[in-house]
Amino acid sequence: MKKKTSFISKIYLALIFIFLYAPIGVMMMFSFNSTSSTYTFGGFSTHWYKEMFTDAAAMKSLQNTVVLAVCTAIIATVLGILASVGLFNSRNKLYKRAMMTATNIPMMNPEIVTGIAMMLLFVFAGALVNKSNVLGFWTLLIAHVTFALPYVILNVMPKLRQFDMHIYEAAVDLGCKPYKAFFKVVFPEILSGIITGCVMSFTLSLDDFIISYFTNGPSFQTLPIYIFSMTKKRVKPDMYALSTLMFVVILALLVLMNFAQNRAERKGEQK
Repeated sequence: MKKKTSFISKIYLALIFIFLYAPIGVMMMFSFNSTSSTYTFGGFSTHWYKEMFTDAAAMKSLQNTVVLAVCTAIIATVLGILASVGLFNSRNKLYKRAMMTATNIPMMNPEIVTGIAMMLLFVFAGALVNKSNVLGFWTLLIAHVTFALPYVILNVMPKLRQFDMHIYEAAVDLGCKPYKAFFKVVFPEILSGIITGCVMSFTLSLDDFIISYFTNGPSFQTLPIYIFSMTKKRVKPDMYALSTLMFVVILALLVLMNFAQNRAERKGEQK
């Protein structure tokens, strides 16, 4: 009976993975299509990968997306570390619970609600300073940092809870300055959580569409918005090629992130 249940569960799991990743597989296959058809495979070719790099608008959108994702990851990681350390050292339990609840709101709130709320906030702030074209790179950056920050905090906080703070106190007692003790003693122990939060911030910013759609302006366009604008006409296979490259890059980052986490856990077990 157990073998039969295990066999059925494996089939069920395989069907789920097929349902999730079959569309990506089809997209990757048609990115190597020799014709412009998006439903008939005419043969293997790298033509659309070459065509992709000649599309100036797509390359500009890709550049904007990468710059935005890198800035979001850096700012969210720095703010997330500061917030995590501050919350961890706080002795007021009510304040800590309230802040953790506020941290979870951007994660639990629907993205369309967050996007509309951020857009109304930016437009209202622009009206206060008599500025009409307020939406652009900076509004996108603020919005992306807002929804990426909780992921950094929730990855760093568990690492701080696992760390023995008596080691930090011993380093301070032995004459080490607090900031040096933090970077030499605490920082290496929470580094895996920091890397995880940073990579998650980068990937979330890289493929975000809904919040970006409501908070971007005509002067700054990200790749997901550019691809969406093309669906109103016709998506060419060069967009399949670009999406395939993005998927491969994100997959590589996730593999490296899991590798770093496993390595850190092994070091912790050895210690």
